Amino acid sequence: MRLKNVNVPSAVKAGMVAGFLSGLVKLGWEDILPPRTPARDATNPPQAMLEKFGVPKKITHATYTYSEQQMPWVSFLIHFGFSTTFAVGYSVLQHVVPPIKFAHGAASGLLLFGIFHHGVLPAMGLTPDAKHLPHEENISEALGHIAWMSTIDLVSNALYQGQQRQKK
Repeated sequence: MRLKNVNVPSAVKAGMVAGFLSGLVKLGWEDILPPRTPARDATNPPQAMLEKFGVPKKITHATYTYSEQQMPWVSFLIHFGFSTTFAVGYSVLQHVVPPIKFAHGAASGLLLFGIFHHGVLPAMGLTPDAKHLPHEENISEALGHIAWMSTIDLVSNALYQGQQRQKK
């Protein structure tokens, strides 16, 4: 299928919703299987990335209070931005490059885990080299990326197909 055969605005809308919902799934996953120790999470990868680009620590570690807990809103902004960006891309590209849908996106999730957590993040100095990542981090991130991308696949497809049925 070609891009001209895809209702791109519908795919983008579906991807935006899927990105937000899958971001919630990934956050929930990390509550169950935390990828990093508290010491390594004191400055998490999104915060470290922003600091590497010159954003001051007072901004990268900015929080809001909810239920007497300090929540890192800047990290959440990066987390949901990343999730939504990839979800929109997936939502559009799955119509053009069908193999990315293999196993409801699980294979794409594992691929992105490998690229980012074993390549990009260590290369940027944001995480240890892949060979030094704790097993708990690899397990949490690999399974979390499967859950995340599978959520993107299911939600974006359901919304896209629903929008196409309404237009008929």
